[in-house]
Amino acid sequence: MVAADEWLWPVEGEVNARYKRYCDRLAALTGGGSGEAGSAGSGDDSSLADFANGYKWFGFQRDEGLSGWWFREWLPQAQDVFLFGDFNGWQRTELRLERGAGGVWSIFLPDAIYGDRLVHGSLYKMHVHGANGWRDRLPAYAKRVVQNDDTKDYTAQFWNPGEFDWKGDEFDAKALGPLLIYEAHTGMAQEKEGVGTYREFTQEVLPRIKAEGYNTLQLMAVAEHPYYGSFGYHVSNFFAVSSRSGTPEELKELIRRAHEMGIAVVMDLVHAHYVKNLNEGLAELDGSDHHYSKAGPAGYQPHWDSLLFDYGKSEVTHFLLSNVKFWLDEFHFDGYRFDGVTSMIYHHHGYTEFDSREKFFGPDVNADALVYLTLANHLVHEFRSQAVTIAEDVSGMPGMALPIGDGGVGFDYRLGMAIPDFWIKMLKEVPDERWNVWDIWNIMTDRLPAVKTVAYAESHDQALVGDKTIAFRLMDKEMYTAMERGVENLVVERGMALHKMIRLVTIAAGGNAYLNFMGNEFGHPEWIDFPREGNGWSYAHARRQWSLVDNPFLRYSQLLAFDEAMISAVKKYGVLGENYPWRLQMDEGNQTMVFHRGRNADGGSGLVFVFNWHPSRSIPDYAIEVPQAGKYRLLMSTDDEKFGGQGRQKIDTEHFTFDGNHISVYSVCRTAAIYYLCD
Repeated sequence: MVAADEWLWPVEGEVNARYKRYCDRLAALTGGGSGEAGSAGSGDDSSLADFANGYKWFGFQRDEGLSGWWFREWLPQAQDVFLFGDFNGWQRTELRLERGAGGVWSIFLPDAIYGDRLVHGSLYKMHVHGANGWRDRLPAYAKRVVQNDDTKDYTAQFWNPGEFDWKGDEFDAKALGPLLIYEAHTGMAQEKEGVGTYREFTQEVLPRIKAEGYNTLQLMAVAEHPYYGSFGYHVSNFFAVSSRSGTPEELKELIRRAHEMGIAVVMDLVHAHYVKNLNEGLAELDGSDHHYSKAGPAGYQPHWDSLLFDYGKSEVTHFLLSNVKFWLDEFHFDGYRFDGVTSMIYHHHGYTEFDSREKFFGPDVNADALVYLTLANHLVHEFRSQAVTIAEDVSGMPGMALPIGDGGVGFDYRLGMAIPDFWIKMLKEVPDERWNVWDIWNIMTDRLPAVKTVAYAESHDQALVGDKTIAFRLMDKEMYTAMERGVENLVVERGMALHKMIRLVTIAAGGNAYLNFMGNEFGHPEWIDFPREGNGWSYAHARRQWSLVDNPFLRYSQLLAFDEAMISAVKKYGVLGENYPWRLQMDEGNQTMVFHRGRNADGGSGLVFVFNWHPSRSIPDYAIEVPQAGKYRLLMSTDDEKFGGQGRQKIDTEHFTFDGNHISVYSVCRTAAIYYLCD
């Protein structure tokens, strides 16, 4: 890692120290401990996958030899612990757990007594006595949590439906090639006003994702969270599927069906923090404020009003790594997008300017969190080598998406978070007649050669109330009155043209993979506003209006048609398989940029992209450089009538090279055109 980047030479010692901390921690966790009891440092050598078996030990676990069920929970500071539920008439202090080594409490429930009472669907809780008093709590490893419709209280549910049939489900996400990611939130994926279900998503949304050409589904809000409006980021129960959208088996059916369609499913994993609620989550579970967190302010995330994990504590590392393995093992997820990485790896949580090398290696870095992320990547790729991991890090921490053996943290991809920030700034602050092509080029290509980057034009955060999507920012209120195909409107014409160009240049030049949030591909007009007191607890804006894009008389379908054509071209010509675009021409005066990228299946030439950002200057017989001599054809144009354009460029028009490697084209204002070399 250091040898490949001279900028890191002055901090070679710090990089080596970071790697040594990881090696030491890995040895401590795997040099002892079979993983059976969920504790490190005791037993024979084992792999990290063996260590990360907490979900097979804690919570309810079947013991066929003794004919009954064990229940275990790690509560080191608890003074007394009881288990109660509908199976014992909700008697809080009848079933006392015994304290064992390491603060693990346990109880055995024999079939002879509880066989006909503790059944699939039974409800239960723990009654814990600690420094914070007597409290009814949910177990950390609960695999099913449900909410009472009347009281809104959450209760753990004994879940034992039998083995799910995964027969034949073998999937290799890395065999897909470059990732084309469709980010989705199951609850708001339906059109009805209400919470969408996993089955509805499987039946209604998966076919759309397949038809649009995306090969990866990134699912948000999977783990249980008490506040729906948190977008799934204030997790309370890390091993429980969000019950709002259905059962664990229904989520498994969604994943199995996606695999049958050739679509990988990546989970949006939240290990950066957890909800501070005492009634649902991990906070003060054993009565102390330093159970899963550090004590006091060190365990609090003030910007998110949530609690932080103590990544240096072995039992917390065991919990989190077990969670990583659990979703891969039990649900066949194909990897993770790790949320909030910047908050994890810095004590200031990223609220600073990363303007010096020392900020990546100084005292503000949370060394334990970096080690944990490295261990998590080690585990993912050890347990399922075909899985992929993506880091959401805005800081640009060196080595984040480099192999562990090279001194990196081990992620397969990093999110190109500077790109959506750039487009927001441009749209808010700079009139497009003053857009500089070098600014666009530099932000798209500002990445290290060995670091795979997921490019995206806009984030899901921009779709929330209080912000705006690119489509909404460009067209605003005109979207409510002028999206019919027969209506002429200059605001909509401009907005659609730039919407297509921004997305095309981002996918064509911005990275090695691409991400889109559901509905943004067709310019969904509504922001996301989850039910809350301020809107009368309405679901009117917590949904996706697919009927808009299905209506052939509206322009949304034209934006979708463009997105589908764009995805198809990128796949066919291997655009994302080439590391960087090759710059051919930068014409500042005419706001025009030309570059080449890709290679088709036969290994031939890829595509030549011509972006004319000028609001009014169309140039006939515009000479552009191409990578080699021959005959070129126009493959597609954002100005095509079927994409909502004016049809000023004729598809399949032939252009022959002259004066070396140049062709003459009609460069149309606010239009991107793609050319390919013919035989």
